[in-house]
Amino acid sequence: MKQLQTQTKYSEKLLNFSTKLKESEPKQKALQTCIKWAAQGRGKQFTPQEDFNIWLILAGRGWGKTRTGAEDVITYAFNHPNSLIAVVAPTFGDLRRVCFGGVSGLMSIIPEECFAEGTSEVGYSVSRSEIILFNGSKIVGFSATEPNRLRGSQFHRAWCDELAAWQYPETFDQLMFGLRLGENPQCVITTTPRPTKIITDLLKRKDVHITTGHTFENEANLASSALETLKERYANTRLGRQELYAEVLTDIEGALWSYNMIEERRIKREEMPDLERIVVAIDPAVTNTENSDETGIVVCGRSANKYYVLEDKSGKYSPDDWARTAIRLFYELNADRIVAEVNNGGDLVERLIRTIDSKVPYTPVRASRGKMMRAEPIAALYEQERVSHIGVFSELEEQMCSYTPEAKTSPDRLDALVWALTELSDTIGSAYWRIS
Repeated sequence: MKQLQTQTKYSEKLLNFSTKLKESEPKQKALQTCIKWAAQGRGKQFTPQEDFNIWLILAGRGWGKTRTGAEDVITYAFNHPNSLIAVVAPTFGDLRRVCFGGVSGLMSIIPEECFAEGTSEVGYSVSRSEIILFNGSKIVGFSATEPNRLRGSQFHRAWCDELAAWQYPETFDQLMFGLRLGENPQCVITTTPRPTKIITDLLKRKDVHITTGHTFENEANLASSALETLKERYANTRLGRQELYAEVLTDIEGALWSYNMIEERRIKREEMPDLERIVVAIDPAVTNTENSDETGIVVCGRSANKYYVLEDKSGKYSPDDWARTAIRLFYELNADRIVAEVNNGGDLVERLIRTIDSKVPYTPVRASRGKMMRAEPIAALYEQERVSHIGVFSELEEQMCSYTPEAKTSPDRLDALVWALTELSDTIGSAYWRIS
């Protein structure tokens, strides 16, 4: 019943809209596009009727966040001629691949006739990430990695995609400064939730309309094989509660790290000083099957008595692939050394690396203490505010903030991080034990 009422209200809004769209083919195509969405969308996906400054959509993977954001932008642009709308994604790649060119992105929804001069060749510029519509409305894309590009810009409306994964909170601030055109400028945020400061702050505001949803609400539009994979990988896990059920997770009692510990020291890449040493650390998976663990590959650097997490390229690799990935990172980031845990692979790990590159500096490390014992001095560096993350490393940070002595899973990314920072801190004798 609630779904029907929501769709009815949305349809009534479209009837008002339809009085503005008569005669020309572009206008009729625009109206048809909006009517089609009114029929296809779920109640939660329609723009709220209540007053809001920000519509915050916290939803699991596959819920339909991208489609919701794109449809909101398009409906507003059709309904408000000569409007300026910003679309901001975590990176330029995300902007083009998801928000503009994705299967649920803007270009998949806008009819050809609704572009300026009736063609996407004129109405869409890939290089400028810009769409111009038949009625003069303009949709402009930005990357959250470049907050300064938003300085001086003004908009009627904005869509922020995956805000929780943005590297720089300053980008959101700059966007809000520019959201000042028209009678009621509003912002739509679509994101999988993480307990970052920007998300927790938004949840406390009274001018924010919050919509939540889990992955399985969109089960009818998702492949059964994909759903089974998600259930198998994330069911009954903290990461699943966040990524599938859109819970904003809190810190775990007994974990060595907290989200605030990481968030408060996160910095931009341009704020990072020149580094004295850089290390690529590997926690290798020696098998390559469906049930194999991930290989942890993390890159860290040191400047004086401060440490910086530069990259997390962990994932499921064949032994040849993880070795090549580590060596590529070694050269790309001008690293000093590769370190790898050899408890499982032994001499095979070094032979594999040497087969690909016989000259790369390499140090094997062997775990003689338990994971918690190895991790405690590294957690102490974080407590002393001596470690900064350069950007957001969602899966690594989730492993850090959920790892306790009782944990049964193998935290491969965390292991690689510990090995990298141990190598860097041991060389100057500055890893301090935490007393508990």
